[in-house]
Amino acid sequence: MAPNKRSTAIILITALFFLWGVALNMNSILIPHLKKACQLNNLQSAFIDSASFIAYFLIAFPAGIFMKHYGYKGGTILGLLLFATGAFLFYPAAAARSYAFFLVALFIIASGLAFLETAANPYMIVLGDQATAAQRLNFAQSFNGLGACVAALIGGNFILSGKQLSAAEQSGMTPTELNNYLNHEAVSVQIPYIIIGLVVLSVAILLYRTPLPEINETSDLTINTDSIFKEKNLMFGVLAQFFYVGAQVCISSFFILFSGRVGGLAEKPAAFLLFVALVCFMMGRFVGTALIRFRIIDPPKLLALYSIVNMVLLTAAVMIQGKFSVYALLGVEFFMSIMFPTIFSLSVRGLGPKTKKGSSLLVMSIVGGAVFPVIMGRVADASSIQKAYLVPASCFIVVLLFALKNMHAEKLKFSVA
Repeated sequence: MAPNKRSTAIILITALFFLWGVALNMNSILIPHLKKACQLNNLQSAFIDSASFIAYFLIAFPAGIFMKHYGYKGGTILGLLLFATGAFLFYPAAAARSYAFFLVALFIIASGLAFLETAANPYMIVLGDQATAAQRLNFAQSFNGLGACVAALIGGNFILSGKQLSAAEQSGMTPTELNNYLNHEAVSVQIPYIIIGLVVLSVAILLYRTPLPEINETSDLTINTDSIFKEKNLMFGVLAQFFYVGAQVCISSFFILFSGRVGGLAEKPAAFLLFVALVCFMMGRFVGTALIRFRIIDPPKLLALYSIVNMVLLTAAVMIQGKFSVYALLGVEFFMSIMFPTIFSLSVRGLGPKTKKGSSLLVMSIVGGAVFPVIMGRVADASSIQKAYLVPASCFIVVLLFALKNMHAEKLKFSVA
């Protein structure tokens, strides 16, 4: 592959990381927003994440099959078209103020994201030296963090109104007044999502018109499907990714609610702190990439260290009252930053022609983001949002065990060498 074609491919694929960073992290805004506009409890609002992440489980493997026949570029373009379609559907969903319609639109967006992630993660890995795959993927994922920051700014400034009515205030309104208030809240998502849809559609057209190198891997059409399940490190990686994504989604999705209930912050200041948290996440990606690139610390060791730090910080967030508990969550965002790409790259390392299937399984494991927020929402309704943060804290135990296993594998490799 010519160097200029490789560079063009890396730039365009990196842009995709930014776009799905915007889409997924808008959920952190939509949860408190639709909770208010559609009058939901914590458990019901958590299905916003479920609608998004269940799509990964259902679509990721078909996406891998699709790309076997039509290539990475074909899968990426289809993913962008689905993404844009779901974004445009937010307009009628808001006009109808239908929670079910919103969930359908989110499912379609996430179906597109499943195609993008199934294509982009392995594409970034194979577009260069395998020895630098982890740092290259971490770098690209850093722009995913930038997209998350942009999502918080868009949501905090153009979707969240900052107006929160208590139950007593709502009961004092006439049915017409209440309906007008709820409709006004709902339609604030229309223009932002129309703009997002147009941007994504433009990228799809640009990608279609741009010649990109196709990655020619050894055909895996003859590989027995069962053989992929015999890859023990991959299977452990799938489990670790399932728990990690569940933890990440829980922490970000309930951040605004946690900041209000525990930190005493109003909606817009809490949204700004979410932006700060996601900046911490983005900066953590760049710092982690540098630590790995300059071989200051090996990826498995960094993953293990960050897992331990996150468990400590989340325990502090559960035990401390006031704004310091919110600040602990800011630290968690920083130390979560390198986990997804590091787990991904460690899991597919050495798979060769099985990489596409392995990548599909890892993307399917993102369904953890559909499961754990529902558990957390149920715990929050039954006790408190603060105690509910024990749910993501427990998830990092599995990530730590995966990191320790890979540290042990590195030692064995070094001793044999």
